[in-house]
Amino acid sequence: MFSKETSQELGLINWRSRVTLMTSCFHLFRKKGSSSGTQLTGVDIDVSEIQNVNIYTYRELRIATEGFSSANKIGQGGFGAVYKGKLRNGSLAAIKVLSAESRQGIREFLTEIKVISSIEHENLVKLHGCCVEDNHRILVYGYLENNSLAQTLIGSGHSSIQLSWPVRRNICIGVARGLAFLHEEVRPRIIHRDIKASNVLLDKDLQPKISDFGLAKLIPPNLTHISTRVAGTAGYLAPEYAIRNQVTTKSDVYSFGVLLLEIVSGRPNTNRRLPVEEQYLLTRVWDLYESGEVEKLVDAFLEGDFNIEEAIRFCKIGLLCTQDSPQLRPSMSSVLEMLLGEKDVNEENVTKPGMIFEFVEAKSAGKQKGKAEVDSKSSLAEGKQDESSSSGTMSSFATMTFTAIYDRSN
Repeated sequence: MFSKETSQELGLINWRSRVTLMTSCFHLFRKKGSSSGTQLTGVDIDVSEIQNVNIYTYRELRIATEGFSSANKIGQGGFGAVYKGKLRNGSLAAIKVLSAESRQGIREFLTEIKVISSIEHENLVKLHGCCVEDNHRILVYGYLENNSLAQTLIGSGHSSIQLSWPVRRNICIGVARGLAFLHEEVRPRIIHRDIKASNVLLDKDLQPKISDFGLAKLIPPNLTHISTRVAGTAGYLAPEYAIRNQVTTKSDVYSFGVLLLEIVSGRPNTNRRLPVEEQYLLTRVWDLYESGEVEKLVDAFLEGDFNIEEAIRFCKIGLLCTQDSPQLRPSMSSVLEMLLGEKDVNEENVTKPGMIFEFVEAKSAGKQKGKAEVDSKSSLAEGKQDESSSSGTMSSFATMTFTAIYDRSN
């Protein structure tokens, strides 16, 4: 029999052994595709709960992207840069390096990764792995052959892929299915916050997959991430989001409506090379809707080869989704039913997008005022100064107009 002191010493040794074993196992934790364990020292989380995610080292991903070479950079968004990489097993991956400002702790990061990795849907990009060494926060997705919808259809780059009307129809319906899933089937529900053409990726069969869902929670709340995004993709933002940072599922519905109209028309939501009255897609759609000529919005590259009834219905749905008042916008499940023709579009709720029209008028008035003031000056320097001043006045007036109309609609 051991003495009491000896038993205590053996117990302490046994406890220390178990801690050492657990620590060793934790550091050796890895999945297929990873060649070494990651530095997860001191993390109090059960990694077995994120068993569907590969854990990569920073070195592995640096090698895969050739040192995060600019030649391999395939995208840049609000959350960070995306690189094309070739993993050790030979498979291609889209490697997203989250913004350097993100200093979220490892435990918090892995908790969110656990949620994102558990979500599977045919129209959502699947997360395959991540890296959490030091301050590096990197996500690894499967590489999709046909890039984003922005590059394939709407962007300024030239693509050899021609999207027929049936393909566009399928893309619209697929994105709607993915969003409806995030809003109504995932618990807790996920609001994407950044639905746009560059966040819709296309696989080898041109099936759409939404990327970047759930990433908003990976950015610390003290960052000015939202204000940066407002400046970058203002054309997709719902008024209540742009003005007051109020985010609901109806904010995603608004963004989807803009995207829907982009897919139908083949043009971006804003094109400043056009005359002011045609620069904004929403105002163009409304003008055509009022005159009963919505079919004229359809992309000319289709050369008339499209289902006119579907195209008109899709345009009406786009207008319904982009109503100024969130209460007038349908849910994504209702949008899906309308796209499929299973539910009629309630045109009683389709009203003029007042905010964007007020903005265009304010912008036009501001430019005219600026021009008049510039012409009245005797020196070019003074003219430039006054033009800048009038531009600022116009911007402030437009902001007040947005706010006033929003207040009236609620």
